[in-house]
Amino acid sequence: MSKPIWLRVKAPQIERIGKVADLLTDLKLNTVCEEASCPNIGECFAGGTATFLIMGPGCTRSCPYCDISFDKSRRGLDMTEPIRLAQAVERLNLEHVVITSVNRDDLPDGGASHFVACINAIRESSPETTIEVLIPDLCGNWNALKTITASNPEVINHNIETVPRLYKIIRPQGIYERSLALLKKVHISRPGIYIKSGIMVGLGETDSEIIEVMADLRANNVDIITIGQYLSPGPTHLPIMRFVTPSQFTNYCEIGEQKMGFLQVISTPLTRSSYHAKEIRKLMELYPR
Repeated sequence: MSKPIWLRVKAPQIERIGKVADLLTDLKLNTVCEEASCPNIGECFAGGTATFLIMGPGCTRSCPYCDISFDKSRRGLDMTEPIRLAQAVERLNLEHVVITSVNRDDLPDGGASHFVACINAIRESSPETTIEVLIPDLCGNWNALKTITASNPEVINHNIETVPRLYKIIRPQGIYERSLALLKKVHISRPGIYIKSGIMVGLGETDSEIIEVMADLRANNVDIITIGQYLSPGPTHLPIMRFVTPSQFTNYCEIGEQKMGFLQVISTPLTRSSYHAKEIRKLMELYPR
């Protein structure tokens, strides 16, 4: 299935992404931009931003849509990673930073304490930087979740990814209801945190199913959602079942913001979880907590 014209992205120019890429190499850091083959890497790197991938690069889950490498082995954490991450944030002079991780089901707390260490390190060296964490489901370990909410990042993101009917195919180790419960518990624990989630389209779902997922997210106190077109990383991954048109992405946005009451719906074919993430700073001014 060939890509429609609205999904054709120019290859990133080396000189545009070089500064960020060189810094990441220097500090031995990973980004989801690179590991997951994000189509927006040129735009984001050129703007001096990146979504940092901690505890990787290997993931203990093997989701068939994802390009991150699979590694189910038990392995320790690099305790210098939070310090190096904080150095990168400071050197890039980031106003807003996004931290995500691979799934680490081999760790008792799913890596929650490592998220906290990263947040604390950034707070110490870059106190004006707003922080967004994109977290896994932690296997439903709600005590681990509380350690993350207690560190009070401005945004906690957890992607619902797809519709319930397709979970066994797309997220075989995930549970739809568990992800909704996580989002709800963030709000209960820290009502001041902005809550975010994301959905991929083009994997066999219907538009009505997407609207139902959006309603579920809003009912569980999600403030911001991202909706983007799934692009298969390669022949061993799930195929694209449909290309959603730009007008339908606009329709998702209008329904979410005007009818459901989301603070923001970022919905375009190339939208990914942290696309335009630093716009949260404007939302915080418009909707302070």
